[in-house]
Amino acid sequence: MNNKVENKLYEYAVIRIVPRVEREEFLNVGIILFCKKQDFLHVKYLLDPIRLAAFSCHSAIPELEMYLQTWVKICKGGIDGGPIGELDTASRFRWLTATRSTVVQTSKVHPGFCEDPQQKLDILFSELVQI
Repeated sequence: MNNKVENKLYEYAVIRIVPRVEREEFLNVGIILFCKKQDFLHVKYLLDPIRLAAFSCHSAIPELEMYLQTWVKICKGGIDGGPIGELDTASRFRWLTATRSTVVQTSKVHPGFCEDPQQKLDILFSELVQI
């Protein structure tokens, strides 16, 4: 009997707020994680008003919240995520992590292996966002 737990390939990116794109300064606010083998695509974020205010005096938290909630809907898939939400899981991840010059951006995509994608998402979130 083999009780070995299988590690699954996952990919993730850090979600960043870039208040002034021309300065290329950013604040990590979330993680998006994709695991094809488990059809897992989730985003976890935190918009801390104090950190955002210290970082930029022009932060519009309600607008950022609305924008990131759209990411949540796209990750869940379906009609609530609009046309992008109706794509397959991998395509939704690629669309969300595509390079863009906006206030909300992602890092480059990083791969890894894990047993549990949700647990890995929580770990990455605590290490890279909640520091």
